[in-house]
Order: sequence, then structure tokens, then C-alpha cells
Amino acid sequence: MRKNFKWVSALVIIAIAVAAFKKPAENYFEIAKSLDIFATLFKEVNTYYVDEVDPKKLIRQGIDSMLESLDPYTDFIPEEELENFRITTTGQYAGIGALIGIINKKIIVTHPYKNFPAYKSGLKVGDELIEINGINVQGKTTAETSVLLKGPARTEVEVKVRRYGQKNDLVFKIKREKITLGNLAYIGLINPEVGYIKLDDFTPGASKEVADALTKLKAQGAKKIILDLRDNPGGLLHEAINIVNLFIPKGKEVVSTRGKVTEWNKSYTTLNNPLDTDMPLAVLINEGSASASEIVAGALQDYDRAVLLGDRTFGKGLVQTTRQLSYNAQLKITTAKYYIPSGRCIQKLDYAHRQQDGSVLAFADSSKSEFKTLNGRSVYDGGGLDPDISIEQKYLGAITASLYASGLLFEYATTYCAEHEAPLDFKSFAFADEEYEKFLAWLKEKKFSYSTALETETKQLQELARKERYYSELESELKILNAKIEANKASDLNRFKDEISSVLVSQIAFNYALNEGQYAVSLAHDTVIAEAVKTLHDLQGFNKILAKH
Repeated sequence: MRKNFKWVSALVIIAIAVAAFKKPAENYFEIAKSLDIFATLFKEVNTYYVDEVDPKKLIRQGIDSMLESLDPYTDFIPEEELENFRITTTGQYAGIGALIGIINKKIIVTHPYKNFPAYKSGLKVGDELIEINGINVQGKTTAETSVLLKGPARTEVEVKVRRYGQKNDLVFKIKREKITLGNLAYIGLINPEVGYIKLDDFTPGASKEVADALTKLKAQGAKKIILDLRDNPGGLLHEAINIVNLFIPKGKEVVSTRGKVTEWNKSYTTLNNPLDTDMPLAVLINEGSASASEIVAGALQDYDRAVLLGDRTFGKGLVQTTRQLSYNAQLKITTAKYYIPSGRCIQKLDYAHRQQDGSVLAFADSSKSEFKTLNGRSVYDGGGLDPDISIEQKYLGAITASLYASGLLFEYATTYCAEHEAPLDFKSFAFADEEYEKFLAWLKEKKFSYSTALETETKQLQELARKERYYSELESELKILNAKIEANKASDLNRFKDEISSVLVSQIAFNYALNEGQYAVSLAHDTVIAEAVKTLHDLQGFNKILAKH
């Protein structure tokens, strides 16, 4: 323990020394004083606390709590977590190329990435992992299992799986490769004139993938494009800039950054000739579109180059920079804010002014400022991007969400695929009434049950009534309410039949043909895409939205 304390003390001394050179003189005393208090406090805890303390764990908790008080994007990354951080930011690692998850307490292959080792070796969606190189993985976490699957490129790993419908376990010998995950989930023609690009990430190569997809779709006859950025959390800034550059001329500002360190402030412009500046473009957004997604959508909106459809975006206008620390650790720290071409910042939450309870509020509507697009349309800052055509996002019903979270929809899709041949045409694939009845019978055997938010609130109301001694007066009404809730729950499987069937068919199509199958069945039922197609076909209305005359 004494050695550990010396290590912590050394870090504190180094921190004080660094602060002396990097902080303004007027702040140095407070910094040195606070660090000295922290060091002496830790010494007292280490010496006198009744139980043994783990210095590394205690310091980590202190660091995490300190950074958490700033914003959710400023993180400490110790040396042992650097590899996972690199995988997240680059999409690259060495392994078999498969996503795994825990479903009903089993480690399951949920996505063997197409054309990577797991897929080429024959692993399928729904396979249960039993052993990896002779090590039993049943009961292990996904993190523990993932470590066993990863390893140096060109090394072999033996994987034993249990597949529904197969009498014996299957063994696959898979040679690991360097895995670089793509950024596009799907590209294709929705109709002979409208191309569709679903972009999921902004890791290295994203802009080239979008450029190649755009070129391919134009060669296939596309005269209009839908770029889907829904639920895209963002990523690398330069990839966002290059994607915008595909649609606007060279030399145009896409985004600028402004922060405390003025010499780091920078304006980023398009550097290349665009692929297409005239093709009608619709960009789909929702509350899951953040950061780099908002830069792309916002810049295209500010230049009146695209019509935005969907819901208001997340509102992440903060820039993170990675700084090197001692002992190979790193700090990912928010250093600036993004400003898109109109001059607006789309940051939604005001982390600089937390409430007394630590909560963070969105910028008030009264504090928002008006800005203008290239054609003079009014746009606003301080709350994400507002779509040009607002389409309310539909959320799954409680029963559908519960079925999905329980893993039962995934499990039934696995059994269905094992017992049926893949459909010849996924676009027309649907559940007949008798097939849904089979699913209900299977579900009954699984003894599925769930709770609604209303049910939870009612139980809390009953407890509160008992606590405040009103229950006797409200008992009859509460019993009637409970009875109605139970009656509604009993009919939910029929009331939400279409929604449940749609999600189930989508999962089945994914099990058969991964993203290609899933998007083939889902695109035809997507109301936002349908509205985008309608908007693109109405060129007069499209130009009117963008104020082109």
C-alpha cells in the first residue's frame, strides 16, 4: 500500500509541476492548494480507513467523477482501455469479424459481418458460442468472450457453436484477419430514379464509401438521392467535411471550431471538386443523429443543398481532442464548439451552467438566435437541427419493445430460419395470419410476460395511497384501473399485431441475408423514406422549400 501511495503522490507532484507551466499565474495557487489537499486527504484515507483501499480504483473513481461534472464526452482512457478506444474510433481490429451479444443468458452470434472470416467460415446469426480454443464460454460476459475471439491477424481460432436444428455442435476453424468495418449499412435503388444511402458511422473511409455509393447509384440510373443519417452518432470530422464536399463546390466553409485555446480555432473548407451539385438530395435525421451527422446535415441545409426530413437532431456541437498523459494514458477532452456555415452552433445542452442538483438544462428558446441559410431561410441555434419537413418519430409499443428486449423475437427468428427456406423476394416478404398464430403459440410456451409504464405508475400510486392513508377511499377505483390495464395487456398481442409482425419479419430477413435482407423488407414500410421519395419527385415543391426561384 505504501508503494501505491508513493505512485499517487508522484502523479500529484507531476500534475502540480505541469500546472505551474501551463496555467495562468493567478490560478496556480488554487490549483496547487487543491492538489495538495487531495494528496494529504488520500494519505489519510490510505492510512486510517478501516478497510484496505485499492488506490488505483479510488483514484479512477475520483477522476471519472471530476470529468463527469464537465460533460459526457470528456473521458479518461487508461492504457489498458486504449485498444477498445481505437476500435471505436477507427472501426479496425484483428479478429473473426462478428458481433456477439447475450440473449437469454447465452452468448450468441448476432451479426457475422459480410465477407469477413466468421461469415466466410459459415457462422450464422443465432449460433450459440460454446467453446473458443477449448475454453468454455457459457456464462462468460461478451467482453471476456470477445477477448478470446480477437488476436493477431493470420492466427487461427477454433470456435464451437450450437445451432438450432442441428443434432451435434459444429466446430469452425477460423483464421483471424485485420477487420475494418464499413460505414455504410445499405445502398440501393428505392425506385428507378431514387437512390438510397444509409450511413451508420464516420470512421476512416466513410467519405470514400459514400462517394463510391453515389457513383454506383448514378450509374444505375439514380437521378435523386436519399442520404439516411438517422441514429448515426457521428465520428471523424474530416470524413464529415469530405462527405459535404461531394455535394457542394470546392472552397466553401463547412464548419469552424472555437474554444479557449484561440490558436486551435480553425475553419474547415471543402478541398476537392464535388461529384454532384445539382442532383436533388434529401437527408434523413432524427434525435439519434449527432455530431458529424449534424455537421453534414447542417452544412447541406445552410447551403440550401438538401431538404432535411424527420425529427430534430441530438444537438451535439462539442469538439473533442485527445491528449497524451503519463503512463500511456490519454484524455479525451472537449476543447471547442462546432459552428456550421450559417454561423450557428447546434449544441443543445448547457453544460457550463448546471443546476444545483447537477442536472443539465437545454438552452432556453428565449436565448436562441436566428441565422440565415444561403438563400435567406431562417434557421436557429441552441437545440440541434430542425428538419425542413418534420415527421414525428414512431416509437414501438410497450409490448413490442418488451418482446424485442427479451430476445424472444430474435430467438423466434432463429427457429423460423432453420425451419423455412429463405424467400425469393424479400421486398414482398410478410407474415400471413396463420404464421402469426404459430408465433403466438410459441410465445405462450415461453411464458412471456411484461409490464407497461402505466402499470408501474399505478403500482406506485397504490403504494403512495397506502403511505398517505388514502388507500381505503381509492381502493375500488384502483382495482377498476388495474382490471382495465390487465384487459388491455391481454389484447396487446392482437392490437399490436402489425407492428410486432413488422419487427419480426425484419429480424428474420436479417437472419437470412443480413443488412440486404433487412433493408429490403423495411424500406417499403418506412414512412420517412416514403415522404422523402414524395418530396424528391415534386421538384417544384422541393425547390420551394429551399427558396430557389
